[in-house]
Amino acid sequence: MAIVIGIFLGFLAYLAVKVVMSIYTVDQNERAVLTTFGRAERLEGSTLDDPIAEGLNDEEKQRYNYPQLRVIGPGGPYFKLPWQRVYKISVATQTLNIAFDPESASANNNNQVLEAVTKDQLNTGLVGQLRYTISERNLYATLFAVKNPIAHVMGYFVSVLRERIANFDAPQTPVVTESAVPGGSTVEPAMVQGISINDLRKNLRELNEQMDQECATSSARYGIRLDAALITSIDPPPEVESALAAINTAHNQVSSDISVAQAAADQRIVQSKRAVEIETLKAQAEVEPLNWLAAQLAELRKNGPSALPLYLRNIRLALYAKASHIILEMKK
Repeated sequence: MAIVIGIFLGFLAYLAVKVVMSIYTVDQNERAVLTTFGRAERLEGSTLDDPIAEGLNDEEKQRYNYPQLRVIGPGGPYFKLPWQRVYKISVATQTLNIAFDPESASANNNNQVLEAVTKDQLNTGLVGQLRYTISERNLYATLFAVKNPIAHVMGYFVSVLRERIANFDAPQTPVVTESAVPGGSTVEPAMVQGISINDLRKNLRELNEQMDQECATSSARYGIRLDAALITSIDPPPEVESALAAINTAHNQVSSDISVAQAAADQRIVQSKRAVEIETLKAQAEVEPLNWLAAQLAELRKNGPSALPLYLRNIRLALYAKASHIILEMKK
């Protein structure tokens, strides 16, 4: 009898432990997926129906066609059956070094500096950070489709970044030049050939924006969304640092001389325009009395044919009064 009671109590204890183990909760920064006999509960549609797949081409859409899963949000307690399993994953934003290699701790200078080759065939070291978040809209790829999602994402990011570095072209800055013809300002592209490392350093923001655009499909590929790539430093090899410094000094000197010449030219143009305005005002001041006199004579002419001769007579008398000698022409 005691043996039966012991077995019964043991069975009850086993059931109690199973019940306790079947209760789970989901934290605020977590999402969970419940599987039954290894199969997750699926919803209608696939990732191709989601806007995250808009950037995929036709071949990629066939390769990265994942089902939509029922995602369990934060809260609880939830209950699961013994033959069910809960997969939890954090959806909090995380940050990694761009040189991080999840499969090798010694790669990329011990995961500190990522090397890349510029279009000038120079090895350069890249330092920066990568911010990413698990995509709640494609948990199937993260949990079941890809064995090591972060390794795939880092490999994809590094390959895209190296391709951008190797083919990066700095945007041309338009140069505005004044022309002697009124309204003849022209815009010409700068023709100075830049150094690739200098161009990369000056356009880090544009490079980061290009990386964000290139990696926009990572959510549909691996279920990880790249929030931002922040490349903070691009360092050339030590043996070319001094040469680059000399080139930069020369470029800065040329830019300074061009700025001084442009300023002098602008000043002369302004002075010329001001001189033209002054001479124009002088001419207008000389013409204005003549216009006024012509208007007065036209008004006098309206008063009759004798008005103008009388006006001329009065003018002559005023001149005779001021003159000390008068010379008259005699008619023969």
